[in-house]
Amino acid sequence: MNASPSFLRCLASFVYESILLFAILFVAGIFYRALLGDPQTDLQRHFFFMYCWLLVGAYFVYCGSKSGQTLAMKTWRIQLEGRQENRLDWRQAMKRYLFASFSLMFFGLGFAWRVFDREKLFLHDRLSGCRLVLTPKG
Repeated sequence: MNASPSFLRCLASFVYESILLFAILFVAGIFYRALLGDPQTDLQRHFFFMYCWLLVGAYFVYCGSKSGQTLAMKTWRIQLEGRQENRLDWRQAMKRYLFASFSLMFFGLGFAWRVFDREKLFLHDRLSGCRLVLTPKG
């Protein structure tokens, strides 16, 4: 069984992931505005938010089920796997993304959960049957 990454390593990966997602969403916003114009009404803004949320979800679900790592996770040597040390399928990765989204909406409480969890799992990892592990150097 591989060791869990430290909270600081997870935080560093989260910050790096945020920078990467900013760039992805910036480009996606340019395409959105070129095709559909500036979202000016409430309905258009909600549609744009859903478009961004689905785009980010596709990124996380694809990376989670394909290799278990995003670019930020590869950089910080963090791997996402199932509780039985197996690769996630797309359903499990999608559940993880949904639970993580709710966690962010509730002021990140699911992320703070890790501090009190005996296995050092984030709440969305516990609920979706996943865990983060350190990968070997090399």
